[in-house]
Amino acid sequence: MNIIGKDKTKNIDPDSITSQGRRIFVQLGKKDNAATTKIMLEEGETFAVLDYDGTDGRAAFQLPNPDPDGDGITAYSVYLRVLGKPGGKIRMYTSATDPDIGEVASDLRVVSVREKGQRKFANVSAELLFIYAWVYVDGEWTYQAIPLFSELLQGYLWSYDNNGLRIAQLRFYEGVPTEVPDPLAIPHLASISPHQGTQGASLEVVISGANTDFNGPNDDLPSTVDFGDGITVNSTTVSSDTLITTQIAIAGDAAVGWRQVSVTCADGSVMSIFFEVVL
Repeated sequence: MNIIGKDKTKNIDPDSITSQGRRIFVQLGKKDNAATTKIMLEEGETFAVLDYDGTDGRAAFQLPNPDPDGDGITAYSVYLRVLGKPGGKIRMYTSATDPDIGEVASDLRVVSVREKGQRKFANVSAELLFIYAWVYVDGEWTYQAIPLFSELLQGYLWSYDNNGLRIAQLRFYEGVPTEVPDPLAIPHLASISPHQGTQGASLEVVISGANTDFNGPNDDLPSTVDFGDGITVNSTTVSSDTLITTQIAIAGDAAVGWRQVSVTCADGSVMSIFFEVVL
């Protein structure tokens, strides 16, 4: 399947869900200003484009359950390569919705830049068929690799951020398994303390990581932290590759409930953990 960046919005009925071959059109975006398309995912026995016009910000694709046995070994594999003029870039990741918490975005993300020369296909099965994230199950937070269409979440989709890339190609190899990484073996946020704060409060929050490099490759590009709308990060201290201390101020009208706190590292990778605002 080709994902094709277009300069202008096509004159297509936005309500159309007719499959037009194995391609999806998305907004092209610019090198310094990404355009985001949400590719909604539906479970089915075959691979099929359901809504090919993503120039309005939304498309749809059908694919089978990637891990019906729930053992972390896929029933098929996905490979990706980027084409077009050098310099274009995409970021692509899987997310879904927890009805009680909100969006849950995967820590494993595809970041691919079109460079000069021939490009090879890379296995992106873990990034596009699973969500590596913290989830709240039976009153307990656990870090898991959640396969597409798991009952733990709903509304699965790919977020496709395009910085001027003309073509990304996806190949699906049925019957070719991929054993995806153990979730505890990848870089991720291991804890946040405290894990909640009241509206109007100022707090010191400590975030710890596992297999992380918060200081950057040369210890000179420390990671940044974002608590989302309504919480200001006043200072961030990176104590080590696995420890960050932040001073935050929670607005008096900050939205109550759980939210994803994200740490962005020097290599562009993003890891998340949940923090709760209470009355």
